[in-house]
Amino acid sequence: MFRAGVRASLDPALVTVVGEADDVESAVARVHELRPPVVLLDVHLPGGNGGGGAEVIQRCADVLGEVRFLALSVSDAAEDVVAVIRAGARGYVTKAISGPDLSAAVGQVAGGDAVFSPRLAGFVLDAFGTGAGDVAVHDDELDRLSAREQEVMRLIARGYTYREVASELFISIKTVETHVSAVLRKLQLSSRHELTRWAAQRRLL
Repeated sequence: MFRAGVRASLDPALVTVVGEADDVESAVARVHELRPPVVLLDVHLPGGNGGGGAEVIQRCADVLGEVRFLALSVSDAAEDVVAVIRAGARGYVTKAISGPDLSAAVGQVAGGDAVFSPRLAGFVLDAFGTGAGDVAVHDDELDRLSAREQEVMRLIARGYTYREVASELFISIKTVETHVSAVLRKLQLSSRHELTRWAAQRRLL
């Protein structure tokens, strides 16, 4: 029932569903058989050795360069987020996400970006292993960004969608896109995934 709901919520103009699985074993088999660009993965998928989505990713390590995983869960518990991110997931969203935002998230992960539901930034920091003694903020790098660009950078690095950033800062989505392009260019980064890592290493989230 849940899979049917997710499938119905996805925009067919943006996302093509090529297969489904209802447990760890069948998920691993389907991933190796179909090699989809993105796997939308239930964190608590039953079966296997009880490792859920993280186990699927670990058992598909040989195709991680070809297949990207986006975790989906009702849980925003730290242990769930950290487990799948460390296993190799490129994003983590909760089941409260809307259909349009989920479709957009799949596209972003396919394009190489990292996508996280808002307010999961602390768990992402843990997943990246950033501790209190790690890299300090480099003022010269931050100084390249305007105050507004820094605001946008922090929200994007926390996993906010362009629409959520626009709503938070009361600006248009087009303006958000312009700021993100400027931030990536000034910091010499190529994707949101790199931006999240950059911000996490500097404890800016």
